Amino acid sequence: MHKDLPALIAYALTLPEASEHHPWGDIAIKVRSKTFVFLSGGRSGTGCALTVKLPESGQAVLSVHEFASLAGYGLGKAGWVYACFEDGEDAPVEMLKSWIDESWRAVAPKALVKVFSAEARPQ
Repeated sequence: MHKDLPALIAYALTLPEASEHHPWGDIAIKVRSKTFVFLSGGRSGTGCALTVKLPESGQAVLSVHEFASLAGYGLGKAGWVYACFEDGEDAPVEMLKSWIDESWRAVAPKALVKVFSAEARPQ
């Protein structure tokens, strides 16, 4: 397992109502019944790959980062982005966490996003 994969999984599970599922041998983190991040071992099985929905930053991400591409299976048309890092390659964990946040906000029920955003504001 890639050294950065556990940190990304743990982070995704800190988001409200997130739960871990294992379809097709990959890891899917869902909010209620909707997946907001897919995580796997990448092409080699020992790397780190994630697929997230980036409706706001997706085009910029694709134009700037060589490791990012449109997600397969038709998901790319809906704003999903795939990023892959091989074993021994450092993944930009903090940036990927921000992508996970954006994906959660895009997929989560709007009422839940509103409550979470209100709770997260500094007092």
